[in-house]
Amino acid sequence: MKLWQKATGSKKEVEQFTIGRDPEFDIVLAPFDVLGSMAHAQMLEKIGLLTSEDNAILQKGLKEIYSEIAEGKFVIAPGVEDVHSQVEFLLTDRFGEVGKKLHSGRSRNDQVLVDLKLFYRSAIRELVEETEELFTLLIELSEKHKGDLMPGYTHTQLAMPSSFGLWFGSFAEGLTEDLGLLKAAFDLSNKNPLGSAAGYGSSFPLDRTLTTELLGFADLHHNVINAQNSRGKAERTLAFAMAGLAGTLNKLATDVCLFMNQHFAFISFPDDLTTGSSIMPHKKNPDVFELIRAKTNQIQGVPTTVSFLLTNMSTGYHRDMQLLKEEIFPAFEKLKSCIGMSTFMLKSIKVRQNILQDPFYKHVFSVEVVNELVIKGVPFRDAYKQVGVEIEADQFAPDQNQLNHTHEGSLGNLCLDAINAKMEAAIQAFDFSKIDAAYGKLIG
Repeated sequence: MKLWQKATGSKKEVEQFTIGRDPEFDIVLAPFDVLGSMAHAQMLEKIGLLTSEDNAILQKGLKEIYSEIAEGKFVIAPGVEDVHSQVEFLLTDRFGEVGKKLHSGRSRNDQVLVDLKLFYRSAIRELVEETEELFTLLIELSEKHKGDLMPGYTHTQLAMPSSFGLWFGSFAEGLTEDLGLLKAAFDLSNKNPLGSAAGYGSSFPLDRTLTTELLGFADLHHNVINAQNSRGKAERTLAFAMAGLAGTLNKLATDVCLFMNQHFAFISFPDDLTTGSSIMPHKKNPDVFELIRAKTNQIQGVPTTVSFLLTNMSTGYHRDMQLLKEEIFPAFEKLKSCIGMSTFMLKSIKVRQNILQDPFYKHVFSVEVVNELVIKGVPFRDAYKQVGVEIEADQFAPDQNQLNHTHEGSLGNLCLDAINAKMEAAIQAFDFSKIDAAYGKLIG
């Protein structure tokens, strides 16, 4: 049963093909659909399309449905097209004709769009909270292991001295930068499209500023065509933002898999956090990080898929956009689980100490010795040549205990306070409190 259905319905094959996976995603959108309807009903009363009694009945009914969703009791009945139809059917069934008045002044286009934006804000918040937890752990590990040296690599070859403090801290600061792109996605999701109807507005005197305030949006899409065109733009930005976070996790997971290898043996994890082999008793496999590596690669592919879905799409709504949910919704869940598992695993990481004391790593100190000669007055090119000749003659014997790195962000000056401040500023920029306050007033 469709609210828009006329005398002739669609063939079953057409209906099944066009609906696709929407029912499973509509359950996710259900609480946000109700919130949007609460705000819309209040606005309709203000402009005179609902009486105060009508609005009171609808608010009561919508709050009941919201509670049923929270309790897991809400379902989309067989034959009902979508969550929007289910909510309206329930209101009409329970409260009569007033339920049929709720859709005045809006289209499924802007109803879906506002549901998505409310969902995206919520999903982004979950990502931010997971990221903050991982960030806090990385800062703690960076401070704890700031004196534990390890080799740094370029071209996967031994390069210069590094430290686990520097390594952990690099991912911490990387997360602060990833939140910058996520904030751009949040800003696009934090604009109200409600009232744009099918993309060309309404002859009703809708108060779009009111629904913007009621739903805690920071702003509204003023131009109604642009409001509809924002569908796709928001998803593309979200896809790139999630890919950014995924890229940081991917590099971390790749390093972990490498450093656990017996040829490196820089780090280890308890046996119950690794997996074994069916035939090789000695194996301790980094399956969790291998899966994080694989899943984050999948997430990094989402922007390409989203971009192709949006290619050559003219102004206005197109059914193609339905498929965006099949990319974005699973990506949120996958990324959230990857962040959470990274945090879970790193809480138990064990770092090997005194790695650079081994003569095998003496060549990573070559730059240290070159710099010492330069400080003593030897021109850099001459110092470089002198050390190179010693290495070729196997006469290079550096002091593997002496390091003097003091500039910002180096081994001896990790700047963790500054990185912490970056994260605090990044999180405060989201201003989730405004959304909480708005929802508190709506739900009561």
